Amino acid sequence: MTGPSPNVLLVHPRTAGSSFWNYRATLEAVGRRYANTPLGMITLAGLLPSTWPIRLVDRNVEELSPEDLDWADIVGTGGMLSQQRDALRIVRLAKERGRYVVVGGPDPSASPQVYASADARVVGEAEGVQEHLIQALERRESGVLLRSQSYPDLATSPIPRFDLLKLDRYLHVGVQASRGCPHGCEFCSVVEIYGRRPRYKSSAQILAELEALYRLGYRGHVDFVDDNLIASPRAARRLLRDLVAWLEVHHQPFEFTTEASLNLADDQELLTLMQRSNFFAIFAGVETPDPEALRASNKRQNLGRDLVASVRKIQSAGIFVNGGFIVGFDTERSSVTDAIVECVEAAAMPVGMVGLLYALPGTELARRLSREGRLEGLFDDFAVAHSDDADQCTSGLNFRTLRPKSETFSDYREIYRRLYHPRAYYGRVRRLVRMMDRSASRFRPTKERLLWDLRSFARISLEAGWRNSDTRAEYWRSLVDALLHNPRAVRFAALMAGLYLHLGPFSRHLDAVVRRRLGELEGEEAQPWIRPGSPCVGAEVPVSG
Repeated sequence: MTGPSPNVLLVHPRTAGSSFWNYRATLEAVGRRYANTPLGMITLAGLLPSTWPIRLVDRNVEELSPEDLDWADIVGTGGMLSQQRDALRIVRLAKERGRYVVVGGPDPSASPQVYASADARVVGEAEGVQEHLIQALERRESGVLLRSQSYPDLATSPIPRFDLLKLDRYLHVGVQASRGCPHGCEFCSVVEIYGRRPRYKSSAQILAELEALYRLGYRGHVDFVDDNLIASPRAARRLLRDLVAWLEVHHQPFEFTTEASLNLADDQELLTLMQRSNFFAIFAGVETPDPEALRASNKRQNLGRDLVASVRKIQSAGIFVNGGFIVGFDTERSSVTDAIVECVEAAAMPVGMVGLLYALPGTELARRLSREGRLEGLFDDFAVAHSDDADQCTSGLNFRTLRPKSETFSDYREIYRRLYHPRAYYGRVRRLVRMMDRSASRFRPTKERLLWDLRSFARISLEAGWRNSDTRAEYWRSLVDALLHNPRAVRFAALMAGLYLHLGPFSRHLDAVVRRRLGELEGEEAQPWIRPGSPCVGAEVPVSG
């Protein structure tokens, strides 16, 4: 097809409603609309010909109008499972207007059949099929399924189109240094989509991306969205050394967060480099303190490790850890409640994201459960999000469990009740702030950033320290404690209070959802499921239906 360049409208779907990650109350307090930017969308925009007119609509921060769709020749969308229902709405709206539709991202990659109504589907990384994708878009070919035959070299990945973003609507901006993870956790989709061999962009590429953000006038929080930034410690050290030098030349305009495995605690050089390059938080997959569950789920990198000591080592370096935990492993017993709560408390992790085990499509966990007959007849269409509440916290255990779901749900409720009681949460905040060494941070906020911080502090203080009687005393006690014992880290006491504006109500919402699911289970516990080849004693373990 020849003719004028097509108008391309990229639409980032709205994330499902009551998610652990949406931070709505927190965002309202700090004057932002959404936490993270649609990095996949703006990376795709960078891959398309520079002569093509491109618009971006992120439905998490703005509405999609009929005029947007009327302008477009091509509509691109896609995202994660929690965005599936809205992505399918976008596909339908675009098709109703006769627009050509292309989808991609983690969920279409894991479950392309769900998006069969789209004209073109990209499975995996777009860099691996760039030329074929552009050709399909130019020709408006229907029924196209593009799948990269190998994991692409990230040297081909472009600078994302940060200029398409409404930067002042987000809490932070995302960049990505690597893809792939050397670990093989059976519940994780990362290795299925991005492979077991970590691939890194060059330092020059990452610094060019930061330079592009800098020239747009952005300052402040940048999130490395890597699934494990230190998957290759050697590559990570090389990147961080160059980042330290770049930050010094540019007068420390950014501070960073990322996701990393707990072996960060074993590498003092890496930890020091992260301190010097203004990292202040990581998300780490702790999963469970139970060695049996770690072994059975192939989370072997956490075996033989003192989980609490590892977290405290990282936090003492001025980098707080948001821990991820999972409830619902096959080997689990009722002791999981105390074990997880005690781990979070001992490590002084204010934020413990505890989710129910979810068999994501395309993972080894889903394949194993299918072989064992634990998906058949129960969730034949488990790749489909059946509600707008598709969140691991509320939609997990989408398979036949080994012990009654009612027991697992009850334990799960108790974990959230104990972790997110105001006294428990703020107690962890105080212990964390006392241990954080922030002397190595060189981040220099601009006057505009300082004014935004002050406004945010005032709003958080109003909500947590005045309007909310449940948190009022704990909030002021935590601020005073930080001022007395670690003034450099007082900002993080306020930050954690801001997060609790969301986490407190979310824990109560979750309690109501789980109570409803418990009610639905009454009298419906199925006959015991026996693992094929297991001894007869397995028949004594009841399971849900």
